[in-house]
Amino acid sequence: MRLKTPYYLIHERKLLKNLKTIQALKKSSGAKFLLALKCFSGWCVFNLISKYMDGTTSSSLNEARLGKEKFSKETHLYCVAFSGNEVKQARMYADTIIFNSISQLKKFHKDTGKLRVGLRINPGVSFSNFSLADPARKYSRLGVIDKKELLRIGNLISGVLFHFNCENNSFKDFSSNLDFIENTYGNLLERINWVSLGGGISFTQEGYPLPKLSERLKRFREKFNIQLYMEPGEAVIANSAELITTVIDVVRNNINIAIVEVSTEAHMLDLLVYGLPAKIKTTGKGKHKYIIAGRSCLAGDIFGIFRFKRPLRAGKILRISDAAGYTMVKKNWFNGLDMPSIAVKKMNGTIKTVRKFSYDDFLNSLS
Repeated sequence: MRLKTPYYLIHERKLLKNLKTIQALKKSSGAKFLLALKCFSGWCVFNLISKYMDGTTSSSLNEARLGKEKFSKETHLYCVAFSGNEVKQARMYADTIIFNSISQLKKFHKDTGKLRVGLRINPGVSFSNFSLADPARKYSRLGVIDKKELLRIGNLISGVLFHFNCENNSFKDFSSNLDFIENTYGNLLERINWVSLGGGISFTQEGYPLPKLSERLKRFREKFNIQLYMEPGEAVIANSAELITTVIDVVRNNINIAIVEVSTEAHMLDLLVYGLPAKIKTTGKGKHKYIIAGRSCLAGDIFGIFRFKRPLRAGKILRISDAAGYTMVKKNWFNGLDMPSIAVKKMNGTIKTVRKFSYDDFLNSLS
């Protein structure tokens, strides 16, 4: 029986392909790999992911709790700014806590208990195609800049986080920035036990030079005799899910516009934020050109312009690919649109709906 659209469909077999790449990198480099929950928190497939990864990394107390309760293994918690009793509460869920500033490190260090304590550093170098996501952008609040102060508080921490990449598919750039980190922070790195290089490296992308990446990570790890961590998000779930929706109307305003059930604003927000087109598998050479548009009231709710071999009509199913990262964690109730269900295509080909959303979910998200 065909599932009722719209729904996110996670493919276990496609996810496994990325996980096996991670497994090979772990073995050859000696690094540990943590799933970045800010990108993907689909705990319906944690039983599969946890077989290949070492734990999770979180950006809030809620994510840390999810990682502890649904993934287990190592649970790292970083937050731009902790408030109230969050650090004390973190002791129930995390084994490693990472502060964003020296002021917060000093303020809350007494509350960390037996947690491993780390600090985020802004190395001043980064890779991102978007200023919005650039960790080292001008006036960035993400991480400590003062190198002298870092050496003075070294006795309060056992490790550091350098998260300086966003969708970086250039090994050359990553390696040169790592050279800079080695040369700039060597005195500190020699005194600590672990280093996380964060996420944002597109190493599961087709053609990425994995042997070079493995060798570079291993060399960095051995040079400073530290435990190395990587925190991939997008690389774990790249191309492993689809957002499946139905065309519900076709209108024309100098060009044909097919309106689908879902919305960029509500269901694939990063497309709107970064001005990116959706990925819809078409020939690209069809003579029938359409704007694919969401059905929210936002005028710019557009998935992109695509060509099809045949005209689109109401009832046509469209499959938007690469729809796992920063989608389900960002989905919202804008316009009160129906929330896509979440389904998983198992290894044996069967499809199981793991979550449906109703009016009650919409109602209870408000007050």
